[in-house]
Amino acid sequence: MTAKTIMVQGTSSSVGKSILATALCRIFVQEGFSVAPFKSQNMALNAFVTAEGGEIGRAQAVQAAAARVEPTVDMNPILLKPEAASRSQVVVLGKARGSFAAIDYHAQKPELRGLVREALGRLRSKHDIVVIEGAGSPVEVNLKDRDIVNMFVAEAADAPVILVGDIDRGGVFAAFTGTLELLEPHERARVAALLVNKFRGDVRLLEPGLRFITEKTGVPVLGVVPHAQLAIADEDSVALTNRRNRRRATVNEIEIAVVLLPHISNYDDFLPLEQEPGVVVRYVENPRELEGADLVILPGTKSTIADLDWLRQSQLARALDTRARRSEPILGICGGCQMLGTAIADPDHVESELDGAEGLGLLPFATRFGLEKRTVQVRVTVERASFLGAPHAAAAITGYYIHSGRIVHSSPGEALFSIESTGAEEDRSVDGAASNDGTVVGTMIHGIFDSDRVRSALLRYLRQRRGIPNESPADVPAAVVDPYDHLAALVRENIDMGLLMRIVSG
Repeated sequence: MTAKTIMVQGTSSSVGKSILATALCRIFVQEGFSVAPFKSQNMALNAFVTAEGGEIGRAQAVQAAAARVEPTVDMNPILLKPEAASRSQVVVLGKARGSFAAIDYHAQKPELRGLVREALGRLRSKHDIVVIEGAGSPVEVNLKDRDIVNMFVAEAADAPVILVGDIDRGGVFAAFTGTLELLEPHERARVAALLVNKFRGDVRLLEPGLRFITEKTGVPVLGVVPHAQLAIADEDSVALTNRRNRRRATVNEIEIAVVLLPHISNYDDFLPLEQEPGVVVRYVENPRELEGADLVILPGTKSTIADLDWLRQSQLARALDTRARRSEPILGICGGCQMLGTAIADPDHVESELDGAEGLGLLPFATRFGLEKRTVQVRVTVERASFLGAPHAAAAITGYYIHSGRIVHSSPGEALFSIESTGAEEDRSVDGAASNDGTVVGTMIHGIFDSDRVRSALLRYLRQRRGIPNESPADVPAAVVDPYDHLAALVRENIDMGLLMRIVSG
């Protein structure tokens, strides 16, 4: 079997390629095909760990869920995770290769192009259709000779291309025309359709423009997809722009303040909380913004020691200490958890040129960084009571680890969770910690708020503290709406399905 392919490229970054590729994955599954997503190179702060312990971009894990297949490293063979000093950690086929400056990474492209072809070939041998996502724009002329993610992949896969433009930001017709003009003739011939995304208003008013662009370029318009708020994880840090200036919570709402660390990562951990009615999740950068928050979260980070220093320079560290003394809830996840401990040691300089740093001292453990990065799915049970749940609950909690630093408890009894299983059966231990009063909590587990039970425990606790009625979707059974079906229906209603099926059939 050699799968047919279709590729989603964009006139620029953040036009909605990831979401539209996700929609196509679910649409083709609904049409009866076996589908897999693919993105050769992803630069993202949000990552996911596969069942085999490989690290891939969160967007491809989301697309795999839409395709109803298990995520694998072949779906995103190269993941770039931005770090400090204009460097990125390079993850190849799920495993960290090292930290590189851009010029050193580009020197690896000849080898990586071969790996990309092989990964794509493995997917095509197992499925009917592979939905491929590009990155940025295919006409970045200064990078064209080193392309590994746009037209290089389209040609390697012999894929027709849907070119997406974002009308919400303006200039979409110029973006379409300019992109097509800058493509080489053989590349332009691959563009099978244009798709206008994020439209607000009456599409009838747009029709003259749609006729113009088709006449001007000779490329048909596949459809016009409206702007929508979706309960689906974002790909990268561009989405943080829309999160910075959210409104404050009203008197009957819960407000959660996520500290916007300079090197924040895996902020998609909090998407399930953002989707809860009666909950406002804000991203904050100064101590004043913590005032009045029901919960403050220190999220993951790609540079723990550097961001810990930023907390002190910005006076946020002092504000967190004040919250802890007042027994006002604080949660740290992964790097944020490490910061809450007493000390961080980095003798091998994995994350910093420093040998270590003093922690915030709000939880009784230290962290030691090692050369081996731990990427594994985990299942845990609660050992100590906190706002994340009570001990001996009936069901285990699942999530995943992505870290190099391991926390070392002063005594085993201080741990928050007991690890039931990981990818390696012999690697069973404990995780996290809670303060004596349970108001400061830390865990190394990502994805913990995907659990309805954990969200329910947290929101019930926060509402009780405020005297707010304790009813929420996490507490009350309700009809479950599959977000991928909802997305697929939205796109189906606004594109030419006949044209789409002709494009993918060749």
